[in-house]
Amino acid sequence: MIEIRAMRKNIINMAAIVFFTLALTACGNAASNQPEAKADKAATEIPADSIIKLLEPDKTLDASLMQALTDRASQREFADKQLSLEDLSSLLWAANGVNREDGKRTAPSAVNAQDVDIYVSMASGAYLYDAKQSQLTRITTEDLRSAVCGKQPMEAPVFLVMVADISRYPEGLASQRPLVESFAAMDAGYVSQNICLYCSAAKLATVPRASMDKEALTKSLNLKDTQIPLLNNPVGYMK
Repeated sequence: MIEIRAMRKNIINMAAIVFFTLALTACGNAASNQPEAKADKAATEIPADSIIKLLEPDKTLDASLMQALTDRASQREFADKQLSLEDLSSLLWAANGVNREDGKRTAPSAVNAQDVDIYVSMASGAYLYDAKQSQLTRITTEDLRSAVCGKQPMEAPVFLVMVADISRYPEGLASQRPLVESFAAMDAGYVSQNICLYCSAAKLATVPRASMDKEALTKSLNLKDTQIPLLNNPVGYMK
């Protein structure tokens, strides 16, 4: 009788151990299946080089288009912090980068003239965005942000200036300057809207602007008669 009771006790103890082990295993599996917390976003400082190689754009933003539209708002105040190379690279690609193998862009343009160039004005100078090479080429070491601000002082680390070159339209259109200037204005608007929507999705601050010292910019950027500064977007982190 004593041996039977001892056997029963051992069986119960073994069952308890097995149950406890299975429970721990299940808990461990459940924990391993939980999504890991995302690592802090990388933040590479933008180099002050004559040519700045841009990074691959981050296309994994969580915000949907509808959410970006819901959150979009003009903001004229910016945190006292420089944009990272990661954010600038994604911003420029979203604005007017190459998104197809045939070289076409994220922003449409009339008759695919691809007439809008983006000049990036920072403390280290003004750069021309080369979408095909995914790089910035410095045009001048002069800080032109005050010229882009014009009569509306604004403290932003980066200004994107949309300049349309109407000489890129087909010959039959290029001679009709009032017509192609209206096309160019629309094309610049598409690029500016891309900037606004990206900034909304990425939680960056921006505002589309038409005011700027166009004469000073034309001189400092060495623009031709066919190149017209049309719009600009200051961009920075939210204050």
